[in-house]
Amino acid sequence: MTEPAQRPLLFLDVDGTLLPVGGATMPSTLEEWGQWQHHGNPQLAKLTPGHGPRLLALPCELVWATAWMHDANEVIAPLLGLPQLPVADLPDAPQEDVLDVLHWKTRALVETAAGRPFIWVDDEIGDLDREWVAAEHRGPALLHRVDSAVGLTHADIAALGDWLTEVSRRE
Repeated sequence: MTEPAQRPLLFLDVDGTLLPVGGATMPSTLEEWGQWQHHGNPQLAKLTPGHGPRLLALPCELVWATAWMHDANEVIAPLLGLPQLPVADLPDAPQEDVLDVLHWKTRALVETAAGRPFIWVDDEIGDLDREWVAAEHRGPALLHRVDSAVGLTHADIAALGDWLTEVSRRE
């Protein structure tokens, strides 16, 4: 008897993905990040509560992949109606954005997926990340970039659902 296939993973970013940053000034110091990742952050009003049920309806396992780390379960999950989610073990985010290099999350997410199909939803995914994942990951992967000014949309969630349906047909 063969083991049932594990559900694909969906690695979920927060800033620029679930929490649009259009018009907001992103934090640049650790002290500012502490304030940003707090219940009192006025930017939290930009979250779309309906995204929680839509994401939960997808045939995958949701995993936080964000600099918020465990704070995403404390602050973001309740506002979206999400349960406590696993948190990807990520390296520390760089203090400054560095262009034309592999994203700081890429290697860790491929390692966490360990060959399982996965989707990574983020506003900072680039071509180098796609090329590296295609070369290094043993299973199917979708790196879905979101426009940080508007965040995750219904069309994005539909695209994720379509990809998950296609992957399940192949297995």
